Amino acid sequence: MNSTVKSGIITKCLGGLYTVESPDGIFSCKARGVFRSKGISPCLGDSVEFQDEVITAVAERRNCIIRPPLANLDQLIFIVSTCDPAPNYLLLDKFIAIAEYKGIKPVVAVTKTDLGSSSDITDIYGKIGIDVIEIDYSDKSTIDAVKNILTGKISAFTGNSGAGKSTLLNAVDPTLDIPTAEISKKLGRGRHTTRHAELYKLETGGYIADTPGFSTFETNRYDIIRKEELAGCFREMAEFTDQCRFKDCSHTCEKGCAVLDALGEGKISESRHTSYCTMYDEAKQLKEWELK
Repeated sequence: MNSTVKSGIITKCLGGLYTVESPDGIFSCKARGVFRSKGISPCLGDSVEFQDEVITAVAERRNCIIRPPLANLDQLIFIVSTCDPAPNYLLLDKFIAIAEYKGIKPVVAVTKTDLGSSSDITDIYGKIGIDVIEIDYSDKSTIDAVKNILTGKISAFTGNSGAGKSTLLNAVDPTLDIPTAEISKKLGRGRHTTRHAELYKLETGGYIADTPGFSTFETNRYDIIRKEELAGCFREMAEFTDQCRFKDCSHTCEKGCAVLDALGEGKISESRHTSYCTMYDEAKQLKEWELK
């Protein structure tokens, strides 16, 4: 007699084994061989059905990022430090655009506020309606603010190595005890302490993934956005794009562009528009096979 079919969420993937957390407990499962022939690869955050410790079905995903493979995210928390390493606005804007493209809520958490000013970051991103939390480890309310946004959600922390992702996670939930490492002065960045992605269940409810630090070379591995879709991933441009003189306006240099007019009037920040133009130029260089 077969055992009953159970349902749960994948919280860890390692060596072909999937840790699945369900109301009945935590199980180590393998995936059905038929998944490979169908091009299905279970990943963190997937809602699955399993029987006799074999995953038999993977539910349709609300969203998915490629590296590391994470599904059904409610929000991406971008950890940005005021210094050491300094903020990389282009990189941050690339990942915010991908979050917007995927329908994942972007949140910015600013660390090392005792070592440098966070005013530029809060001005740029708070102005366009993105939640910005300034972290001060001597002020418990700032850690509580992070806890509140994580409760009941599937979230991921990501950011430059050395920005303090693991340190912040440990402050949010000390039981996680995630390894941290100091900045490498020789390399100017943190050593990668996160070697695999894993969903950690939080004491307050919800799950959080601590992901490996990203670099400028890896953004396309999260996803690729076509140039004609890019403006829709910059929320502050939305109210202006339909007002342009030309329907195929790139919003980079054209006369009669409402986005450029808004930029000149200070309604769109220069750094965000500069990031948009850089990403637009990069998107123009993409080959058709890269978009498939």
